[in-house]
Amino acid sequence: MTDHPATPAPPLTLLRNRTYDELAVGDSAQLERQLTTEDIQLFAVMSGDVNPAHLDPEFAASTQFHGVIAHGMWGGALISAVLGTRLPGPGTVYLGQTLQFHAPVRVGDRLTVSVTVTDKEPVHRRVRLACRCVNQRGSTVIDGEATVLAPQQRIERPAATLPEVRLLAADGLPRLLQQVLPLGPIRMAVVHPCDVLSLGGALDARAAGLIEPVLVGPRARIEAVAAEAGLSLDGVALEDVPHSHAAAARAAELGAAGQVQALMKGSLHTDELVAALLQPEAGLRTKRRLSHCFVMQTPAYPRPFIITDAAINIAPTLEHKADIVRNAITLAHAIGVAEPRVAILAAVETVNPAMPATLDAAALCKMAERGQITGGVLDGPLAFDNAVSVAAARTKGIVSPVAGQADVLVVPDLESGNMLAKQLEYLGDAASAGIVLGARLPIVLTSRADSRETRIASCAIAVLLAHHFRSNPP
Repeated sequence: MTDHPATPAPPLTLLRNRTYDELAVGDSAQLERQLTTEDIQLFAVMSGDVNPAHLDPEFAASTQFHGVIAHGMWGGALISAVLGTRLPGPGTVYLGQTLQFHAPVRVGDRLTVSVTVTDKEPVHRRVRLACRCVNQRGSTVIDGEATVLAPQQRIERPAATLPEVRLLAADGLPRLLQQVLPLGPIRMAVVHPCDVLSLGGALDARAAGLIEPVLVGPRARIEAVAAEAGLSLDGVALEDVPHSHAAAARAAELGAAGQVQALMKGSLHTDELVAALLQPEAGLRTKRRLSHCFVMQTPAYPRPFIITDAAINIAPTLEHKADIVRNAITLAHAIGVAEPRVAILAAVETVNPAMPATLDAAALCKMAERGQITGGVLDGPLAFDNAVSVAAARTKGIVSPVAGQADVLVVPDLESGNMLAKQLEYLGDAASAGIVLGARLPIVLTSRADSRETRIASCAIAVLLAHHFRSNPP
C-alpha cells in the first residue's frame, strides 16, 4: 500500500492527475476552505436555491440552527473540486456520490475536505473514495463515498485563471419599497396588457402592495393571456374595450376623471399611448411637455440619479429642454432630493458655437439664474466625466456645486440618452426605473426587455409621484 499523506494544499497553479495505475488504496488528498457570506450568496446565484435559511438572517434565527448556514451542496462542491483537481485529478469522470450531512456549516467555519481511495475495480477503472468534510473543531460535518472513472493517461496542465466575480448589492428595490409601501397603493390603469410581460408586471406590482390595477383592453384577450400564463385575475378590475386605441382613450378618461392616479403602458406602442394622452379632450395635458426620466442606481456612484430624456423627445429644442429639466426636478423632489444638482451634458465642458448642445446648456443655466427654472441647481455644459467625477472636474479646473455630484443628467438628445442609460444598465450593473412626467398623472412606460424588478421599481416611483401630486399638482 502506498501512502500519500494528506497535507493542506495551496491554490493550484499546475494541475497534475494520477492515473488509475498510479492510484493505490489509502492515497488521499485534501483542500481547506473557509466559508464566507459571499460564498453562500454566489452559490445561491449559481444554483437558484434562495432558501431563506441560507440568505435571510432574521428567518434563519428562528430555525433549529439559530442562524444562517451554508447550502449542504456547497460542501459537496468542494468534494468535487478535490476529485477533479487533486485526486485523481484532470480526466476524472464522476459516476456517483453519496453524502450524509451531520452538522451545519456556518460563516467563518474552515473546512478540511479530504478524499481517500478505498477500493479499485480494474475491469472498468472504477475507483471508490471516502469523502469527508471536517470543521476547525474536528467535527465531521459531511461524509460519504464517491465512485469515479479514473483517467488512463497522464495529464499536466496550467490551472485556468478564473474570472473575478463581483457581488453587487441588491438592496435598492427593497429600500425603495420600504419608503413607498407606507404611502398605500394607488389605482393604476394598465393600458392594453395583452401579453404576459405587461400583465404579469401589473400583477407583480399589485402583489408587492404598490397598485390596484385597472386593466383596460379586450377582456377576451386579457383573460386568454392570464389563463395561458397561469395568472389569476381574481379581484382585479377590468375595463373591456375592443382594441389598443380604445384602451388608450379609455385610460385617459379614467385619469382625467380621477378614477386612477397613474397609467402604465401595456402591449401597445408608446406613440399610440402618448397620442391619446395628448388629445385636448383627454384633459391630461399640462403647460409642460411630456418627458421621460430614468431613475438609476449603479455601484460606481454613491447615490441614485436621473437621466433625461431618453425615451420621448428625439431632438429637443431649448424650450423642450427647459421642460425636461423642470420635470426632472419635480421627480427629484418626489423621491426626496430637496435641491437636486442638475448637470446639462455635452461632449465638452466649454461653450462652443459649433456644438449646439453647449449653447443650450449655457442658456438653460442662465434661465435658472433668472428664475425661469426653479427648484434645483443647474450647471453646464458639463462632459459626462466631470458631471459624475469630482476628480475629473478638479483636473479640468471646474469649480461648481454640480460637477462631480450630479443628481440629474440632462442629455442633448434621445439617442445619446438612450445609449447612456443602456450602457449603464448592461455594462455598469445599474438598476433602473422609468417614468413619464408632464401630464396630470405619472405614466409608467415599460419595455419588453425590462426585468421584473425594473417594472416594480417603476410602479414604486409612480406611487411617490402620485402622492407628491396630491399636494403639488402639476
